[in-house]
Amino acid sequence: MKKLPAGIQTFETIIDDDYLYIDKTKYLVDLIENGQIYFLARPRRFGKSLTITTLDAMFSGKKELFKGLYAEKWMNREDYQSYPVIRLSLNKVTTDSGIDAVKSSIVELLANTALDLGIELSRSDMPGMLLNELIINVYRKYNKKVVVLVDEYDKPYIDFVDDHEMAEKVRMSLANLYVQIKANDEYLRFVFMTGISKFARLGVFSKLNNMEDISLNKRYTGICGITREELLVNFPDYIELTAENLKITTRELVDKMEIYYDGFSFDGESKFYNPFSTLLFFKGGGSFENFWFDSGTSQMMATYIKNNNFTVEQFHNLQVSRDFVRNPGEMDCTPPEGFLYQNGFLSLREGITDDFSLDYPNKEVLDTLSRLTTQNLFERTDQSWSLCLSDFQRALLDGNTEKFVDVLNRLLAIIPHADFDAAARQNINNNGYKITTQEWLYRSTILAFFQGCGLLVFGEMQSNKGRSDLILNQKGRIWIIEIKVAYKDEDVKAKAEEAYTQIFEKNYNAPYLNAVCIGLAIDDEKREITEYKTNVEIETK
Repeated sequence: MKKLPAGIQTFETIIDDDYLYIDKTKYLVDLIENGQIYFLARPRRFGKSLTITTLDAMFSGKKELFKGLYAEKWMNREDYQSYPVIRLSLNKVTTDSGIDAVKSSIVELLANTALDLGIELSRSDMPGMLLNELIINVYRKYNKKVVVLVDEYDKPYIDFVDDHEMAEKVRMSLANLYVQIKANDEYLRFVFMTGISKFARLGVFSKLNNMEDISLNKRYTGICGITREELLVNFPDYIELTAENLKITTRELVDKMEIYYDGFSFDGESKFYNPFSTLLFFKGGGSFENFWFDSGTSQMMATYIKNNNFTVEQFHNLQVSRDFVRNPGEMDCTPPEGFLYQNGFLSLREGITDDFSLDYPNKEVLDTLSRLTTQNLFERTDQSWSLCLSDFQRALLDGNTEKFVDVLNRLLAIIPHADFDAAARQNINNNGYKITTQEWLYRSTILAFFQGCGLLVFGEMQSNKGRSDLILNQKGRIWIIEIKVAYKDEDVKAKAEEAYTQIFEKNYNAPYLNAVCIGLAIDDEKREITEYKTNVEIETK
């Protein structure tokens, strides 16, 4: 079996060191032959840097790297020409010491790139002026048009998403840098830029009015990520070995991987596995963990969640326009759905009409965001998330419904109703629910807590007679949970009985043997579960 290139983003290293490479060069040949200036938006850790370094190798004439790949024939044609390449990765820019440090870091990046190309630059401290010099001097030295490849063009700007003053300063510096690409159009053979999203205020897209944004183009949707077919073709040995380790069939393994790591879509139709998580999953022997979040987005997302109030459930099947998808807004002022979409936490789905909808791509992403939002609620009230989590896990392991209810009450006590009422009303309207905002808040917060614990949980599961509120699968043990809210003057105990009875009357339990069935009644005035009925341990409280 070939080695897995987890964390390796350089095409030359992958080929030279005999790592597994999924051939994407067909897309790159198509781009080169049919245009000149392109932009691609994809989430972090999705293969953008690998695409950039592959293009670098193609234009630099490194033909030996492409043996057996689609681009081999293209590179060996009689009229093939190599071109000098200016490759800039804005990931390398320092952003932790103010705007002067940002500028100095970009200047250093340009100076090092010039050194690699055998070019001398002036001692200017203006990044835009230096990029202008670099392009012209490379063109003159090699007597050929220049290829410019810019990876993560927006990274310095995104790092200041919660600091509007600094974000504006960085924006101006980047705009002055990128305008030089347009100014030197006569010297350029090919330009390819990548980033998280298309930020109009960075000045790139207004200045480069001939840039083609391929982010939503169905023709290039597979340029990054792993399709199901690519997974089966390129990882057969790893699939078989991992299935053996987990003592399941290869079909069961792939189906479970699909739940966890598939589901990213950039056109509303085709779906892709997250390459970073997929590689780490196989490399770790088949441990279903949340790999992607810890690869670089954790602090930014944690900070954003602390500063913004939203619930996880409000973004399920959220209808958005094509205009929103093309331009979801600047990162520092877009609504939460725009922020989550641009950072890969929400992905495209087909819409009701000609537009799109947004939803979570997979379990990995949904569980991660659920954990962050629930953890933030606990931190707001100085309660321990980890203690609550461990108590909950013990309750599930022991089948202890009393402890189970106690943990849920600790959760319900910290729901900030005033903050979330608008989100509740929006979700109820969007999805046509016939429930109150309070019931939706209780149910969605409990569901997010379960998801944040990393459990397999389903909301609104369909039976032949209705939809159950929550079904929880904890290592094979099934919990079926029905929730009722008792409002002023309503009998809480009767509500618990009603919830419990509904599980059996509507056959929510029919597919599951020995399931724990529990009807919960929440007293809305007290905002806690004061009555419940279950088929295990304690018949009624």
